[in-house]
Order: sequence, then structure tokens, then C-alpha cells
Amino acid sequence: MAYVAVKGGEQAIQNAEALLKAMRRGDPEVPELSLEQIKQQMALAIARVMSEGSLYDPDLAALAIKQSWGDLVEAIFLLRAYRTTLPRLYYSQPIDTSQMRLHRRISSIFKDVPGGQRLGATYDYIHRLLDFKLAAENNTFVAPETEVNPESVPRVIDTLGREGLIQEEKVNGQGAGVNGQRSMVNGQWSMVNGQSLGVDEQGLAADAQNMASESQNTVAQSSTIDDEPLTINDEPLTINDEPLTINDEPLTINDEPLTINDQPFDLTRQPLQIPAGRDARLQNLTRADEGFLLSMAYSTQRGYGKNHPFAGEIRVGEVEVVICPEELGFEVAIADITVTEVQMVNQFKGSKELPPQFTRGYGLTFGYNERKAMAMALVDRSLRAKEFGEEIVGPAQDEEFVLYHSDNVEAQGFVQHLKLPHYIDFQAELNLVRKMRQEYEESQKSVVSRQSSMVDSQPSMVNRQSSMVNRQSSMVDGQSSMVNGQSSVVAGQASEEVTR
Repeated sequence: MAYVAVKGGEQAIQNAEALLKAMRRGDPEVPELSLEQIKQQMALAIARVMSEGSLYDPDLAALAIKQSWGDLVEAIFLLRAYRTTLPRLYYSQPIDTSQMRLHRRISSIFKDVPGGQRLGATYDYIHRLLDFKLAAENNTFVAPETEVNPESVPRVIDTLGREGLIQEEKVNGQGAGVNGQRSMVNGQWSMVNGQSLGVDEQGLAADAQNMASESQNTVAQSSTIDDEPLTINDEPLTINDEPLTINDEPLTINDEPLTINDQPFDLTRQPLQIPAGRDARLQNLTRADEGFLLSMAYSTQRGYGKNHPFAGEIRVGEVEVVICPEELGFEVAIADITVTEVQMVNQFKGSKELPPQFTRGYGLTFGYNERKAMAMALVDRSLRAKEFGEEIVGPAQDEEFVLYHSDNVEAQGFVQHLKLPHYIDFQAELNLVRKMRQEYEESQKSVVSRQSSMVDSQPSMVNRQSSMVNRQSSMVDGQSSMVNGQSSVVAGQASEEVTR
């Protein structure tokens, strides 16, 4: 046969795994990397793996990086796979990013901001030149002394909000807190696993998680405000698990029963559907591949989306993770985690329903991950084009394209599965191509045969043309003799006239 399947076996697979482990370890004479070294000296890689792996645990992220041979996408896959084995013991309250203990905080829209600009640790203001001093071992760098950070710093965006120049975010449902401020309304959102204090990103901030789906009307679970019953048309409002009723009569909208959706979308337990609410989009983006988001965000600034953003505020710091156990009835702080929060500000010219104002995009990630958070905020705003009645002209505005192609775990699985055996599929295609090739060659032979018969018939055509030429020549000769005869007649007549 021209094509045969490549055969392997269990021993070959085991040898491949053993070779991988040996190459990953490298030269045995070189000291092995410890998890603490990875965690302390590769903090940005740790942050990315935790954010896209959807699990806050620096130790496990360091282990995943070590096991994956430095391949961060593989490390993300490992961490996310491990995450699926963890029990959900509690749900935390939305974190309060307004109370963040800041490591870094900047704004590009105001020079002087309440609380001041805090540059923190950043590459923004240094030359991109290789520092060969780092090639030496036992380098020691002393951090400069800094002022003690206050407990909280006012938000820059609030300055625009007080003037009504920026769109107020719609916050519905339980746990409602504006700009990430925690508000306890029977809300149980972000998962905290008791084994490693891994916090599910689904409840990191109210800005990222409280935004209810635009396609659904959501209401708070409690049917009272300040102990006063809610009413509709002076009738008490009764909230059930399914339809919403007044005096046991279901409320309807367009003949459809009005139902309650008091929980945010959970991407880890519900399949993504298009169109997606903003809560689902933000969950997808915070787990999305950084490179993909970066390219999408870049496209919006090159004209594919007509975005002109400003970095309203970038915050990096620590926030508390709080749970409220039912058996206790009060909040308990169980962990401090580092997050990066970005709010981008975009100009909006207004519409029939909305006045000219600024709008915002929101980004939130685990750890120190500014680039990812900024890209996330830009893409978030771009995906709100339909909400603001803007023309969808760029790929970053295409909700289905962005959300379905942003997950690197899914993407690398589809791409890399091509390395696995496809013998049967290829054999079928091989047979098909062979058959098509045979039919093509047969059709070409028939064409050549017809052309050959045409060539064979050409000599007879030439002979016929030659005989026609001969006949035409004889006709010319006859005409010439007639002309000569006429000339002799004319000459004879002329001689008779002369003799007379």
C-alpha cells in the first residue's frame, strides 16, 4: 500500500513521558527550580496562570508552571483541570475594590487625583534594554521606602459621576454594589474552596459580576425595602421560586410569565449562549487568553470599532475575601488576594435615549496583570456597541466571534488535537482524492481524444480547400481565355473598319 497507519504502543508512550520529564529537569548539575523561586521571581506568570486558570492559588500556579515546562497555556490547562476537582464549600461576597490596599494606582485623565498617583512597580518608565547585571547571581535590590498607604482612596470615576458626565452602571439583583462595593443582600457568589483558598473569579467584584444580563429583568430576592413590602399597583409583591405573582396571580409580560433571575450567570456551570449578558461576557473575558484580548483591543484603536479610550483608573492591590456562613450569620474574612482593576473611559456622542456622556469598560484579573485587565476593559466596552446603538463594524464588536474564540484551553485543544491519530479520517479523504484524480485523468483523456480526431480530420479539409483553389484557378483561366477571345473580336472589327 502507498499509505499505511503508523503503529505505536504503550511502551512508546511511557518512553515519551519519561523523556519529557528528563528534558524538563534539564542538566542535573544545575540546581532545580523550587516552587518558592517560581512564585517569588515569576509573579507575572503566576498572575496570568491564576487568572486564566480561574483559581487563585500561587502555590498551585507555580506547580503548574514547573510541570508544564514553562508553557503558560499548558499551565493554565493544568490549573483549570485541577479546579474542577475542588468542592464548593462556601460562596463569598463580592469583593469591595473601593477598599483596596493599593500597591499601584494611576489615572491618565487627571493629573491630580484624590489620593494621588501611585506609580508602584512598573516597566512603563524604563528603557527596554537588556540588563546584563542580572546574568550574575546573588543580585540584591533594595526597595525604596514608601509612605504608608491609606485604607481606601476615592475613585477617579466618581469625579465624573458627580457631574453626571459618565453613564451610571445598571446594577440589579442581589449583592448589588456600585463600582465593586460589597452589599450583603442574601448574596452568595464567588466560590472559596477550603483546601487552598482558591477563589473563583466569578465573584471578584460587583462591576464584573453584578451586571445583570441585558436580556433579562432581574430583581432582588428580598420582597421588602426597609421592612416595607414591595407593591405593584398597590398590591403586595409575592416572590416565588419560579413565576412572580400578585395575590397568587402570575405577572406576565407579552403573555409570558415574569420570572426571577437573582443570581449572576455562572460560566463554570452554564453553557455560554449568544447573545450573552454583560455578566457572562465579563466572566468569559477574565478567563480569556491575554494575547487574544490584546489583539482585539489593539484592533479597536486602529479603527475597527471606533474606540477612543482613556485609562480612567488602574488599581493594583489587595482586597479581602469575605464569606457569611449560614451557621454564623455574620461576615468572616478568610483571605487577602491581589487583583488588578481597570476602568477605561470612552466618549459617547449620545442617542435618542441617552445624552452625550462618557461610557466605561471594565477589566478585573487576579494578581498584577495590567495589560490583560486593560485589554479586557477595552473589549468589554467594544462589546457594548449594540447597547449604545453603535454600528458593529469591527471583529472586537462581534460578540460571538470574541467570546467563542477567546478561551486558550479550548483553542489549544482544537488546534493540538490535530497531532493525534487521524488514520481513518485521512484514509477516507485519501480514497476520495484518488477517485477524484482518476475521474479527472479520464476526463482529460477524453478531451485529448476529441482533439486528436479533430487533428486527423484536418488533412481532408486541406485537400478540399486545395481542390477548391484549383477550381477557382481553372475558372480564372477560362475567364482569361474569354477576355482574349473578346480582344481578338475587337481587333477583327477594327481591321474591317480600316479596310473600308
